[in-house]
Amino acid sequence: MGGVPTIDVHTHYVPYGWPDLAAVAGPAEDWPWLRIENEREAMIMVSSREFRPVRSSCWDAEVRLAEMAEDGVDVQVVSPTPLFFSYLRPAQQAMRVARVFNDLALDICAPAPDRLVPFCQVPLQDVDAAVAELDRCLANGHVGVEIGNHVGERDLDDGGIVAFLQHCAGRGAPVFVHPWDMPVSSRLDRWMARWLTGMPAETHLSILALILGGGFDKVSEKLRICFAHGGGSFPFWLDRVENAWHRRNDIVATSEKPPSQYLDRFYVDSGVHGQRPLRLLVDTMGADRVLLGTDYPYPLGERPAGHAVRESEWLGDDAMANILGGNAMRFLYGK
Repeated sequence: MGGVPTIDVHTHYVPYGWPDLAAVAGPAEDWPWLRIENEREAMIMVSSREFRPVRSSCWDAEVRLAEMAEDGVDVQVVSPTPLFFSYLRPAQQAMRVARVFNDLALDICAPAPDRLVPFCQVPLQDVDAAVAELDRCLANGHVGVEIGNHVGERDLDDGGIVAFLQHCAGRGAPVFVHPWDMPVSSRLDRWMARWLTGMPAETHLSILALILGGGFDKVSEKLRICFAHGGGSFPFWLDRVENAWHRRNDIVATSEKPPSQYLDRFYVDSGVHGQRPLRLLVDTMGADRVLLGTDYPYPLGERPAGHAVRESEWLGDDAMANILGGNAMRFLYGK
């Protein structure tokens, strides 16, 4: 790799099978398990329900590396699939599940440690357990942590979650925020509407929680945190939020500063799938706050990786290089 590597900060893994979670963590009716079809294909099951088909790109480093080479990607951040977070279960169950998947993630990344960068998951519903698991994982070789954008009714400005983020800041551990538990209604059961509308809205809400809820005012500026899918709806609606902060200060102004003053506190990935939204994203956040992110290897992700960025003739060479890798180096390693 010459110069700054191209780094995809948003990819996921699924192990090629895992221990019976009822035996590991305790009885429950809806633990996920993997129905293996063959060496290349499997189905994630939740109890007896089919959840998602997956392919060997989820677990096979050789397949990943070959597809990374096709797409011109040097390094992938490899994060959990949010289904496994277990935030709504008792904390000790979630801790045991996290340990299983975190250790399997290290096995998946082991064949190419300079190219596959593992992020762990933690039992975020319990700050002490989350801190303990993060510290264990950092000692074992994980570089950072992926968290969901909320825990039940607790958003990212919740005191316990803020305390965990503060610990991440102190340890220098980057945090990747991914939506996981989306609104459910019959109106959202068509057209993958929970993914097409719920995910952007959930991510927008979690960014607002850290801004308007005062989370960023309580957490060290050393925190390195990135939001998936281009920050969801947030970049498009920033001016609306800014207007509300000034015009309805009595209701909205929980934060010490206007929303636009917090844009240097977080990153977003580039996963917006087109020139117009990418340009809005860069115009809103700045080219130093956008990281290449594809959602590999899932079908709603971007292939070839970085296509929208590389086709952006309006981006200067320096900005493009930063989005493709330079910003990710700062996010991952603080440099």
